[in-house]
Amino acid sequence: MKIVLLILSLLILNSGAFADGLSLEQVRTLALLNSRSLARSNIAIENSLLDERNQFYSMLPSISLRYSASANYMDNDFNFINPIDSFNSSANLSITQTLFNGGRDFILREINQIATESTRREALAEYFSVLDSADSAYYAVLEAAAALEAEESSLQTALFGLSMAEIRQASGMINQGDYLRALADKEVRENSRNQARRNLSLSMARLMVITGLDDLPYLQGIDLGKYEELILFLGNIDDLEADLIFDRFWAVLAASNPSLTRASLNNKRAELNHSLTRRDPAPTLSASIFSGSIGYSTERGLGYSSGGGLSITGSIPIDFWVFSNRLEKSRNALDTASMDYRNTEINLEIELYSVLLSTFGNAGSVLSTRRTLDYAEMHFEFIMERYRLLQSSVSDLQEASTMLINSRNSHSRALYGFLQNLSRLRSLGAIEEEERLVQILMGN
Repeated sequence: MKIVLLILSLLILNSGAFADGLSLEQVRTLALLNSRSLARSNIAIENSLLDERNQFYSMLPSISLRYSASANYMDNDFNFINPIDSFNSSANLSITQTLFNGGRDFILREINQIATESTRREALAEYFSVLDSADSAYYAVLEAAAALEAEESSLQTALFGLSMAEIRQASGMINQGDYLRALADKEVRENSRNQARRNLSLSMARLMVITGLDDLPYLQGIDLGKYEELILFLGNIDDLEADLIFDRFWAVLAASNPSLTRASLNNKRAELNHSLTRRDPAPTLSASIFSGSIGYSTERGLGYSSGGGLSITGSIPIDFWVFSNRLEKSRNALDTASMDYRNTEINLEIELYSVLLSTFGNAGSVLSTRRTLDYAEMHFEFIMERYRLLQSSVSDLQEASTMLINSRNSHSRALYGFLQNLSRLRSLGAIEEEERLVQILMGN
Protein backbone atom coordinates (compact mmCIF):
# COMPACT_ATOMS: atom_id res chain seq x y z
CA MET A 1 0.00 0.00 0.00
CA LYS A 2 2.83 2.42 0.84
CA ILE A 3 4.48 1.78 -2.53
CA VAL A 4 1.19 2.50 -4.28
CA LEU A 5 0.81 5.79 -2.41
CA LEU A 6 4.38 6.75 -3.26
CA ILE A 7 3.73 6.14 -6.95
CA LEU A 8 0.53 8.18 -6.72
CA SER A 9 2.39 11.08 -5.12
CA LEU A 10 5.02 11.03 -7.88
CA LEU A 11 2.31 10.98 -10.55
CA ILE A 12 0.43 13.93 -9.11
CA LEU A 13 3.59 15.96 -8.54
CA ASN A 14 4.67 15.36 -12.14
CA SER A 15 1.28 16.10 -13.68
CA GLY A 16 1.91 19.80 -14.15
CA ALA A 17 0.30 20.66 -10.82
CA PHE A 18 -3.30 21.70 -11.55
CA ALA A 19 -2.87 23.72 -14.73
CA ASP A 20 -6.13 22.43 -16.18
CA GLY A 21 -8.00 22.42 -12.89
CA LEU A 22 -8.33 19.78 -10.22
CA SER A 23 -9.81 16.49 -11.47
CA LEU A 24 -11.65 13.85 -9.48
CA GLU A 25 -8.75 11.43 -9.86
CA GLN A 26 -6.34 14.03 -8.49
CA VAL A 27 -8.66 14.67 -5.55
CA ARG A 28 -8.73 10.93 -4.81
CA THR A 29 -4.93 10.77 -4.97
CA LEU A 30 -4.48 13.75 -2.67
CA ALA A 31 -7.02 12.35 -0.22
CA LEU A 32 -5.15 9.04 -0.06
CA LEU A 33 -1.84 10.79 0.50
CA ASN A 34 -3.30 13.08 3.17
CA SER A 35 -5.26 10.42 5.09
CA ARG A 36 -3.86 9.83 8.58
CA SER A 37 -6.24 6.94 9.16
CA LEU A 38 -4.86 5.17 6.10
CA ALA A 39 -1.32 5.84 7.33
CA ARG A 40 -2.25 4.25 10.68
CA SER A 41 -3.63 1.25 8.81
CA ASN A 42 -0.32 0.84 7.00
CA ILE A 43 1.54 0.96 10.33
CA ALA A 44 -0.86 -1.65 11.72
CA ILE A 45 0.01 -3.93 8.79
CA GLU A 46 3.73 -3.50 9.51
CA ASN A 47 3.19 -4.33 13.19
CA SER A 48 1.18 -7.40 12.29
CA LEU A 49 3.93 -8.57 9.95
CA LEU A 50 6.44 -8.09 12.79
CA ASP A 51 4.25 -10.21 15.09
CA GLU A 52 4.10 -12.88 12.42
CA ARG A 53 7.88 -12.77 12.07
CA ASN A 54 8.36 -13.02 15.83
CA GLN A 55 6.21 -16.13 15.93
CA PHE A 56 8.28 -17.69 13.16
CA TYR A 57 11.49 -16.86 15.02
CA SER A 58 10.14 -18.59 18.13
CA MET A 59 10.07 -21.85 16.14
CA LEU A 60 13.77 -21.59 15.30
CA PRO A 61 16.57 -22.79 17.61
CA SER A 62 17.02 -20.57 20.64
CA ILE A 63 20.56 -19.26 21.11
CA SER A 64 21.58 -17.80 24.45
CA LEU A 65 24.84 -16.51 25.84
CA ARG A 66 25.37 -15.92 29.54
CA TYR A 67 28.39 -14.40 31.23
CA SER A 68 29.32 -14.02 34.88
CA ALA A 69 32.33 -12.83 36.88
CA SER A 70 33.08 -12.65 40.60
CA ALA A 71 35.87 -11.79 43.02
CA ASN A 72 36.11 -11.84 46.82
CA TYR A 73 37.70 -9.12 48.88
CA MET A 74 37.13 -10.84 52.24
CA ASP A 75 37.64 -14.46 53.40
CA ASN A 76 35.47 -16.47 55.76
CA ASP A 77 37.32 -15.04 58.76
CA PHE A 78 36.53 -11.49 57.64
CA ASN A 79 40.11 -10.82 56.67
CA PHE A 80 40.71 -8.59 53.63
CA ILE A 81 42.30 -10.39 50.68
CA ASN A 82 43.46 -9.42 47.21
CA PRO A 83 40.40 -9.67 44.85
CA ILE A 84 42.66 -10.75 41.98
CA ASP A 85 43.57 -13.93 43.86
CA SER A 86 39.91 -15.02 43.97
CA PHE A 87 38.81 -13.79 40.52
CA ASN A 88 36.46 -16.24 38.76
CA SER A 89 34.61 -15.77 35.42
CA SER A 90 32.63 -17.93 33.01
CA ALA A 91 30.69 -17.68 29.75
CA ASN A 92 28.05 -20.17 28.62
CA LEU A 93 26.61 -20.63 25.12
CA SER A 94 23.63 -22.90 24.55
CA ILE A 95 21.45 -23.77 21.54
CA THR A 96 18.08 -25.44 22.17
CA GLN A 97 15.27 -26.46 19.87
CA THR A 98 11.68 -27.31 20.69
CA LEU A 99 10.86 -30.57 18.94
CA PHE A 100 7.22 -30.99 19.91
CA ASN A 101 4.66 -28.97 21.83
CA GLY A 102 1.39 -30.39 20.61
CA GLY A 103 1.39 -28.35 17.40
CA ARG A 104 0.83 -25.08 19.25
CA ASP A 105 3.57 -23.20 17.35
CA PHE A 106 2.03 -24.01 13.97
CA ILE A 107 -1.42 -22.95 15.14
CA LEU A 108 -0.03 -19.70 16.53
CA ARG A 109 1.74 -19.07 13.25
CA GLU A 110 -1.51 -19.54 11.33
CA ILE A 111 -3.33 -17.25 13.78
CA ASN A 112 -0.74 -14.52 13.17
CA GLN A 113 -1.05 -14.96 9.42
CA ILE A 114 -4.82 -14.57 9.69
CA ALA A 115 -4.34 -11.47 11.87
CA THR A 116 -2.08 -9.96 9.19
CA GLU A 117 -4.59 -10.64 6.44
CA SER A 118 -7.39 -9.23 8.60
CA THR A 119 -5.35 -6.06 9.10
CA ARG A 120 -4.80 -5.82 5.35
CA ARG A 121 -8.55 -6.08 4.78
CA GLU A 122 -9.14 -3.38 7.35
CA ALA A 123 -6.67 -1.15 5.51
CA LEU A 124 -8.45 -1.93 2.23
CA ALA A 125 -11.77 -0.90 3.78
CA GLU A 126 -10.16 2.33 4.97
CA TYR A 127 -8.71 2.89 1.48
CA PHE A 128 -12.16 2.79 -0.11
CA SER A 129 -13.60 4.83 2.75
CA VAL A 130 -11.12 7.59 1.92
CA LEU A 131 -12.11 7.38 -1.74
CA ASP A 132 -15.77 7.64 -0.72
CA SER A 133 -15.04 10.75 1.32
CA ALA A 134 -13.09 12.30 -1.55
CA ASP A 135 -15.87 11.59 -4.05
CA SER A 136 -18.53 12.90 -1.68
CA ALA A 137 -16.61 16.12 -1.02
CA TYR A 138 -15.87 16.63 -4.73
CA TYR A 139 -19.50 16.09 -5.76
CA ALA A 140 -20.65 18.34 -2.91
CA VAL A 141 -18.56 21.23 -4.27
CA LEU A 142 -19.87 20.71 -7.80
CA GLU A 143 -23.45 20.48 -6.56
CA ALA A 144 -23.03 23.59 -4.39
CA ALA A 145 -21.51 25.45 -7.35
CA ALA A 146 -24.46 24.44 -9.54
CA ALA A 147 -26.86 25.59 -6.83
CA LEU A 148 -25.06 28.93 -6.57
CA GLU A 149 -25.23 29.36 -10.34
CA ALA A 150 -28.96 28.68 -10.24
CA GLU A 151 -29.45 31.16 -7.39
CA GLU A 152 -27.43 33.81 -9.22
CA SER A 153 -29.59 33.33 -12.30
CA SER A 154 -32.72 33.51 -10.20
CA LEU A 155 -31.48 36.70 -8.54
CA GLN A 156 -30.80 38.28 -11.91
CA THR A 157 -34.35 37.42 -12.93
CA ALA A 158 -35.66 39.01 -9.73
CA LEU A 159 -33.55 42.14 -10.34
CA PHE A 160 -34.87 42.38 -13.88
CA GLY A 161 -38.41 41.92 -12.65
CA LEU A 162 -37.90 44.61 -10.00
CA SER A 163 -36.45 47.09 -12.48
CA MET A 164 -39.41 46.56 -14.78
CA ALA A 165 -41.80 46.84 -11.84
CA GLU A 166 -40.21 50.13 -10.76
CA ILE A 167 -40.71 51.62 -14.22
CA ARG A 168 -44.27 50.37 -14.46
CA GLN A 169 -45.15 51.44 -10.93
CA ALA A 170 -43.80 54.92 -11.60
CA SER A 171 -45.94 55.17 -14.74
CA GLY A 172 -48.96 53.76 -12.96
CA MET A 173 -49.10 50.56 -15.02
CA ILE A 174 -49.03 48.33 -11.89
CA ASN A 175 -50.22 48.89 -8.36
CA GLN A 176 -48.13 49.28 -5.21
CA GLY A 177 -48.79 45.66 -4.17
CA ASP A 178 -47.16 44.23 -7.32
CA TYR A 179 -44.15 46.48 -6.83
CA LEU A 180 -43.76 45.40 -3.21
CA ARG A 181 -44.04 41.78 -4.29
CA ALA A 182 -41.20 42.27 -6.76
CA LEU A 183 -39.13 44.01 -4.08
CA ALA A 184 -39.72 41.18 -1.59
CA ASP A 185 -38.85 38.57 -4.21
CA LYS A 186 -35.53 40.29 -4.87
CA GLU A 187 -34.68 40.19 -1.16
CA VAL A 188 -35.61 36.51 -0.91
CA ARG A 189 -33.52 35.63 -3.96
CA GLU A 190 -30.57 37.62 -2.66
CA ASN A 191 -30.71 35.84 0.69
CA SER A 192 -30.89 32.47 -1.07
CA ARG A 193 -27.86 33.44 -3.18
CA ASN A 194 -25.90 34.37 -0.05
CA GLN A 195 -26.82 31.05 1.56
CA ALA A 196 -25.68 29.22 -1.57
CA ARG A 197 -22.36 31.05 -1.33
CA ARG A 198 -21.92 29.92 2.27
CA ASN A 199 -22.77 26.34 1.34
CA LEU A 200 -20.19 26.42 -1.43
CA SER A 201 -17.55 27.82 0.93
CA LEU A 202 -18.23 25.06 3.46
CA SER A 203 -18.05 22.38 0.77
CA MET A 204 -14.76 23.78 -0.51
CA ALA A 205 -13.35 23.93 3.03
CA ARG A 206 -14.22 20.26 3.59
CA LEU A 207 -12.57 19.31 0.31
CA MET A 208 -9.43 21.27 1.24
CA VAL A 209 -9.23 19.41 4.56
CA ILE A 210 -9.56 16.05 2.81
CA THR A 211 -6.95 16.85 0.15
CA GLY A 212 -4.59 18.83 2.39
CA LEU A 213 -4.59 21.81 0.00
CA ASP A 214 -4.31 25.34 1.36
CA ASP A 215 -6.06 26.77 -1.67
CA LEU A 216 -8.58 25.02 -3.87
CA PRO A 217 -8.06 25.44 -7.62
CA TYR A 218 -10.73 25.24 -10.26
CA LEU A 219 -12.53 21.89 -10.24
CA GLN A 220 -12.99 20.01 -13.46
CA GLY A 221 -16.51 18.89 -14.23
CA ILE A 222 -17.69 15.31 -14.61
CA ASP A 223 -18.07 13.80 -18.06
CA LEU A 224 -21.73 12.86 -17.68
CA GLY A 225 -21.98 11.54 -21.22
CA LYS A 226 -20.23 8.29 -20.30
CA TYR A 227 -22.99 7.54 -17.78
CA GLU A 228 -25.89 8.20 -20.14
CA GLU A 229 -26.40 4.59 -21.21
CA LEU A 230 -26.15 3.38 -17.61
CA ILE A 231 -28.65 6.00 -16.41
CA LEU A 232 -31.12 5.07 -19.13
CA PHE A 233 -30.79 1.38 -18.26
CA LEU A 234 -31.08 1.75 -14.49
CA GLY A 235 -33.72 4.45 -14.69
CA ASN A 236 -36.09 2.14 -16.56
CA ILE A 237 -35.15 -1.14 -14.85
CA ASP A 238 -37.75 -3.77 -14.02
CA ASP A 239 -37.89 -6.07 -10.99
CA LEU A 240 -36.34 -9.07 -12.78
CA GLU A 241 -33.31 -7.09 -13.97
CA ALA A 242 -32.96 -5.54 -10.50
CA ASP A 243 -32.84 -9.00 -8.91
CA LEU A 244 -30.18 -10.10 -11.41
CA ILE A 245 -28.05 -7.06 -10.56
CA PHE A 246 -28.39 -7.84 -6.85
CA ASP A 247 -27.28 -11.44 -7.44
CA ARG A 248 -24.28 -10.33 -9.51
CA PHE A 249 -23.24 -7.78 -6.94
CA TRP A 250 -23.70 -10.16 -4.05
CA ALA A 251 -21.36 -12.66 -5.74
CA VAL A 252 -18.73 -9.90 -5.95
CA LEU A 253 -19.27 -8.84 -2.33
CA ALA A 254 -19.08 -12.41 -1.03
CA ALA A 255 -15.65 -12.73 -2.61
CA SER A 256 -14.09 -9.31 -2.01
CA ASN A 257 -15.98 -7.15 0.50
CA PRO A 258 -13.40 -6.20 3.18
CA SER A 259 -15.86 -6.31 6.11
CA LEU A 260 -17.24 -9.70 5.18
CA THR A 261 -13.76 -11.10 4.57
CA ARG A 262 -12.60 -9.82 7.96
CA ALA A 263 -15.60 -11.43 9.66
CA SER A 264 -14.73 -14.72 7.96
CA LEU A 265 -11.09 -14.40 9.05
CA ASN A 266 -12.14 -13.63 12.62
CA ASN A 267 -14.29 -16.74 12.61
CA LYS A 268 -11.34 -18.82 11.39
CA ARG A 269 -9.10 -17.28 14.05
CA ALA A 270 -11.63 -18.15 16.76
CA GLU A 271 -11.61 -21.75 15.53
CA LEU A 272 -7.81 -21.85 15.76
CA ASN A 273 -7.83 -20.30 19.24
CA HIS A 274 -10.28 -22.96 20.38
CA SER A 275 -8.05 -25.65 18.90
CA LEU A 276 -5.04 -24.05 20.61
CA THR A 277 -6.78 -24.12 24.00
CA ARG A 278 -7.57 -27.80 23.58
CA ARG A 279 -3.83 -28.48 23.25
CA ASP A 280 -2.92 -26.92 26.61
CA PRO A 281 -2.30 -30.32 28.30
CA ALA A 282 -0.01 -31.51 25.51
CA PRO A 283 3.60 -32.22 26.63
CA THR A 284 6.57 -30.30 25.31
CA LEU A 285 9.70 -31.99 23.95
CA SER A 286 12.86 -29.92 23.53
CA ALA A 287 16.48 -30.74 22.78
CA SER A 288 19.68 -28.98 23.75
CA ILE A 289 21.59 -29.11 20.49
CA PHE A 290 24.73 -27.57 21.93
CA SER A 291 25.83 -26.31 25.30
CA GLY A 292 29.33 -25.08 25.96
CA SER A 293 31.03 -22.96 28.55
CA ILE A 294 34.41 -21.37 28.99
CA GLY A 295 35.77 -20.07 32.27
CA TYR A 296 38.80 -18.56 33.89
CA SER A 297 39.84 -18.29 37.49
CA THR A 298 43.03 -17.24 39.15
CA GLU A 299 43.20 -20.54 40.98
CA ARG A 300 42.40 -22.98 38.16
CA GLY A 301 43.23 -20.95 35.05
CA LEU A 302 41.36 -21.36 31.78
CA GLY A 303 38.79 -24.15 31.40
CA TYR A 304 36.30 -25.31 28.72
CA SER A 305 33.43 -27.78 28.63
CA SER A 306 30.69 -28.66 26.10
CA GLY A 307 27.79 -31.00 25.75
CA GLY A 308 24.21 -31.54 24.58
CA GLY A 309 21.12 -33.10 26.02
CA LEU A 310 17.46 -33.97 25.64
CA SER A 311 14.77 -32.95 28.05
CA ILE A 312 11.06 -33.68 28.13
CA THR A 313 8.71 -31.35 29.91
CA GLY A 314 4.96 -31.52 30.04
CA SER A 315 1.99 -30.26 31.96
CA ILE A 316 -1.24 -32.04 32.65
CA PRO A 317 -3.61 -29.75 34.55
CA ILE A 318 -4.85 -31.31 37.74
CA ASP A 319 -7.07 -28.30 38.32
CA PHE A 320 -9.23 -29.49 35.43
CA TRP A 321 -11.89 -26.90 36.23
CA VAL A 322 -9.48 -24.13 35.13
CA PHE A 323 -8.80 -25.88 31.84
CA SER A 324 -12.51 -26.58 31.39
CA ASN A 325 -13.31 -22.92 32.01
CA ARG A 326 -10.77 -21.74 29.44
CA LEU A 327 -12.07 -24.26 26.93
CA GLU A 328 -15.64 -23.09 27.45
CA LYS A 329 -14.57 -19.48 27.07
CA SER A 330 -12.84 -20.20 23.75
CA ARG A 331 -15.94 -22.08 22.58
CA ASN A 332 -18.09 -19.06 23.42
CA ALA A 333 -15.69 -16.84 21.49
CA LEU A 334 -16.07 -19.18 18.51
CA ASP A 335 -19.87 -19.00 18.73
CA THR A 336 -19.69 -15.20 18.96
CA ALA A 337 -17.44 -15.00 15.89
CA SER A 338 -19.88 -17.18 13.96
CA MET A 339 -22.78 -14.92 14.93
CA ASP A 340 -20.75 -11.83 14.04
CA TYR A 341 -20.07 -13.27 10.59
CA ARG A 342 -23.76 -13.93 10.03
CA ASN A 343 -24.69 -10.44 11.27
CA THR A 344 -22.12 -8.89 8.94
CA GLU A 345 -23.55 -10.91 6.07
CA ILE A 346 -27.13 -9.83 6.84
CA ASN A 347 -26.19 -6.16 7.30
CA LEU A 348 -24.24 -6.22 4.07
CA GLU A 349 -27.20 -7.68 2.19
CA ILE A 350 -29.43 -4.93 3.55
CA GLU A 351 -26.89 -2.22 2.71
CA LEU A 352 -26.42 -3.54 -0.82
CA TYR A 353 -30.18 -3.70 -1.34
CA SER A 354 -30.56 -0.15 -0.01
CA VAL A 355 -27.76 1.31 -2.14
CA LEU A 356 -29.02 -0.42 -5.29
CA LEU A 357 -32.56 0.86 -4.71
CA SER A 358 -31.16 4.34 -4.19
CA THR A 359 -29.14 3.99 -7.39
CA PHE A 360 -32.19 2.92 -9.38
CA GLY A 361 -34.24 5.71 -7.82
CA ASN A 362 -31.65 8.39 -8.53
CA ALA A 363 -31.21 7.17 -12.11
CA GLY A 364 -34.95 7.47 -12.64
CA SER A 365 -34.92 10.90 -10.98
CA VAL A 366 -32.16 12.06 -13.32
CA LEU A 367 -34.36 11.20 -16.29
CA SER A 368 -37.56 12.68 -14.86
CA THR A 369 -35.97 15.85 -13.47
CA ARG A 370 -34.21 16.36 -16.81
CA ARG A 371 -37.59 16.41 -18.56
CA THR A 372 -39.03 18.61 -15.84
CA LEU A 373 -36.12 21.01 -16.21
CA ASP A 374 -36.66 21.23 -19.98
CA TYR A 375 -40.32 22.07 -19.47
CA ALA A 376 -39.53 24.55 -16.69
CA GLU A 377 -37.00 26.35 -18.90
CA MET A 378 -39.48 26.62 -21.76
CA HIS A 379 -42.19 27.77 -19.36
CA PHE A 380 -39.86 30.38 -17.86
CA GLU A 381 -38.89 31.73 -21.28
CA PHE A 382 -42.57 31.92 -22.22
CA ILE A 383 -43.52 33.80 -19.03
CA MET A 384 -40.47 36.07 -19.31
CA GLU A 385 -41.47 37.10 -22.80
CA ARG A 386 -45.05 37.69 -21.69
CA TYR A 387 -43.76 39.75 -18.75
CA ARG A 388 -41.80 41.98 -21.13
CA LEU A 389 -44.97 42.48 -23.13
CA LEU A 390 -47.03 43.29 -20.00
CA GLN A 391 -49.06 40.10 -20.49
CA SER A 392 -47.84 38.38 -17.26
CA SER A 393 -47.72 39.64 -13.70
CA VAL A 394 -44.90 39.79 -11.17
CA SER A 395 -46.44 36.75 -9.48
CA ASP A 396 -46.32 34.79 -12.74
CA LEU A 397 -42.63 35.62 -13.16
CA GLN A 398 -41.86 34.66 -9.58
CA GLU A 399 -43.64 31.33 -9.91
CA ALA A 400 -41.86 30.52 -13.17
CA SER A 401 -38.49 31.47 -11.67
CA THR A 402 -39.15 29.36 -8.57
CA MET A 403 -40.16 26.39 -10.68
CA LEU A 404 -36.99 26.74 -12.74
CA ILE A 405 -34.58 26.93 -9.81
CA ASN A 406 -36.31 24.04 -8.01
CA SER A 407 -36.09 21.94 -11.18
CA ARG A 408 -32.39 22.74 -11.56
CA ASN A 409 -31.63 21.85 -7.95
CA SER A 410 -33.67 18.64 -8.12
CA HIS A 411 -31.83 17.55 -11.25
CA SER A 412 -28.48 18.38 -9.67
CA ARG A 413 -29.29 16.42 -6.48
CA ALA A 414 -30.43 13.39 -8.46
CA LEU A 415 -27.36 13.47 -10.69
CA TYR A 416 -24.75 13.80 -7.95
CA GLY A 417 -26.69 11.40 -5.74
CA PHE A 418 -26.44 8.84 -8.55
CA LEU A 419 -22.68 9.37 -8.84
CA GLN A 420 -22.29 9.01 -5.06
CA ASN A 421 -24.25 5.75 -5.23
CA LEU A 422 -21.76 4.44 -7.79
CA SER A 423 -18.93 5.37 -5.46
CA ARG A 424 -20.60 3.50 -2.59
CA LEU A 425 -21.16 0.40 -4.74
CA ARG A 426 -17.50 0.49 -5.73
CA SER A 427 -16.48 0.52 -2.07
CA LEU A 428 -18.82 -2.32 -1.12
CA GLY A 429 -17.34 -4.54 -3.81
CA ALA A 430 -13.76 -3.25 -3.43
CA ILE A 431 -13.82 -2.54 -7.17
CA GLU A 432 -10.95 -0.43 -8.46
CA GLU A 433 -11.98 0.00 -12.10
CA GLU A 434 -15.15 1.94 -12.84
CA GLU A 435 -15.52 0.01 -16.12
CA ARG A 436 -15.93 -3.22 -14.17
CA LEU A 437 -18.54 -1.59 -11.93
CA VAL A 438 -20.53 -0.53 -15.00
CA GLN A 439 -20.22 -4.02 -16.47
CA ILE A 440 -21.67 -5.57 -13.31
CA LEU A 441 -24.59 -3.13 -13.35
CA MET A 442 -25.24 -3.56 -17.07
CA GLY A 443 -24.74 -7.33 -17.01
CA ASN A 444 -22.10 -7.22 -19.76
